[in-house]
Amino acid sequence: MRGQWYENVEEDESFRVLSVDEDSERLEIEYLDGDIEEIDLETWREMDLERIEEPEGWSKSDDEETEDEDDWDEEDEEDEEDEDEDDDWDEDEDEVDDERDGY
Repeated sequence: MRGQWYENVEEDESFRVLSVDEDSERLEIEYLDGDIEEIDLETWREMDLERIEEPEGWSKSDDEETEDEDDWDEEDEEDEEDEDEDDDWDEDEDEVDDERDGY
């Protein structure tokens, strides 16, 4: 059930099951628009559902790539900040060299 896509026929809405907590008898679902909702098993059983294929253009791997890209951007920004600090040091060093040459 987890990761499976369904269409609620009565509401004409598609969603995927994110998680199932059997202890609390609750499911977490995500709609196509990104909204996440928790429902109980009783509500689940009352819904008129049809299993459907994953909608075109929707892929879990797309979500993971976005997260990886975000992490990469943060690391890249940190590297740029480090380079800026190094550049400042080089400039100070050049000024000291120029002062020595003047003596």
